[in-house]
Parts: sequence; structure tokens; C-alpha cells
Amino acid sequence: MAFFDLRWQDFIDILIVSFLIYRVLLLLVGTRAMQLIRGVLTIAFIGMIANILELRSLSWIIGKMLGAFIIVIPVLFQPEMRHMLEELGKGHLWRMAKDEKDIDARAEQLTKALIYCRSQRIGALCVLERDTSLKEVWRTAVMLKADITEELLISIFWPGTPLHDGAVVLDRSSIVAAGCYLPLTEKTDISRWYGTRHRAALGVTEMSDSIALTVSEERGEITAAVGGHFSKPLDEEQLSKICNHYFSFESRETNFMERLREEIQQQWSGGVKNAE
Repeated sequence: MAFFDLRWQDFIDILIVSFLIYRVLLLLVGTRAMQLIRGVLTIAFIGMIANILELRSLSWIIGKMLGAFIIVIPVLFQPEMRHMLEELGKGHLWRMAKDEKDIDARAEQLTKALIYCRSQRIGALCVLERDTSLKEVWRTAVMLKADITEELLISIFWPGTPLHDGAVVLDRSSIVAAGCYLPLTEKTDISRWYGTRHRAALGVTEMSDSIALTVSEERGEITAAVGGHFSKPLDEEQLSKICNHYFSFESRETNFMERLREEIQQQWSGGVKNAE
């Protein structure tokens, strides 16, 4: 059998090639190049069907098209390829550890935004998604998938803006959505000083393992809700520790397949459409 003809070098060869493909795809996820992959896969699928049905003319045309991609790809996707080569030069293809600078930056931006909202008595509610998906919460909200920045978060919660009344959902790499409406807690023994924003924070942490950070515009306090319970008011150092602890678990590699699957689903469906 052919299987027994394999050498031990062949297994190493397969592992190295698989690892290289995995790391290159990791660099491509979230870029325009994913649209190219979608197109190539579509053409390849049509070509496979044409070969099975022995459609010689169509098979010949598709074969020529795939060959032309060798010339077209470097021209059309020069910025993406340059970025990928820069990442290779920085050693990102081989690095398996977390990017500590990105982690610190995200935690710092979120901390600064909430501290500013507290100082200006601006109400805010940020929900940090963990293992339990919050798709039911943000699927009818305004999708952002934006970088976590102090300025963007403040502008979202600024009084009078269209999204300031809803919650913001974040994952460990981006601001997922804004204007999210959360389920309210069903507890009846909580303080009457807690308004709708705090009741929503309790509600979302009762239905998931998320962390909800709430800024009270009346009292100028920041509290964290976990598992349906509120913490005491947090100072800046405590808030920073919570944010750093949350983002420190971020690893692009561990959730790669999920991110790749979402990317492919978005490409095939033409993108996520917000419900009105």
C-alpha cells in the first residue's frame, strides 16, 4: 500500500506545509484578500464540476483563468502582500506568544474611556464577551468590528448620539457592536438606586459568563458585574487590572478557526446586514 511507502521525512514535510498554510491564512483573515480566496474557491469548484461532467471547453477556460491569477494577484493585492511580507519580516509568522503590546493597548484604551466617562458623568455600559457567545445580543445592533480606542468608545456614549443609550459589546480584539439592548435582570431584591443600565448589566451576566462594566452618570462610579453580582465601586487601578486580566487571555491562534469561519460566512453572505 502507498501509505507504507511514506518516509518519516514525508510526515515532517506535511506538518511544515500545514503550519505554513495555517500561519499565512492567519495573516489574511480580516483583509481584502479573503475576497480573493472566495473567488478562487468558487472558480475551482466550478472547474471541478466541469471536469466531472467532462465539459472540456469550460474546463479549459477555467484552467487558463486560474493560471492568470499568478500574474493578477501580485498586481491587485500589492498592499496586502506587502503587509504580509512585513509581518513575515517581523517574525509574526513564527511567533506563537501573545502580542503583549496589543493587549496592554486595548486594556489601556478601555480603561481611559471609562475613566473619562466617570469624570464627565457620562453613562456607559461595556460588555466583555468571554466563552459564551453574545450573538443573540448584538445581531440586531449596529455592527462595528472596530479597533478598541478611547475616542471611539467616548463618542459612542456621548449624550445625544444615536447609540449612547445601548450597550457596547467587545471581544478580546475589537468593539463588536454598539447600541445593544440587553435583557434586564429578574431580581427583585436589588437596590432601587440601580437604574436600567445596571439592571441590564446584571441581566447579561446572568445569561452568560461575560463581564459588564458600568459607569453611573448619577453617582459617578464604575462597577463590574459578573455572574449576576455587582462589585464595589472600582478605582482606576482596579479597573485597569480587570481590563488587563481580560485581554491577557486573548490569543489570535486559539480562536483562529472561529474567526476564519466567521470571515468566510461574511464573505459568502455578502457581509452582515443590520436589522432595523
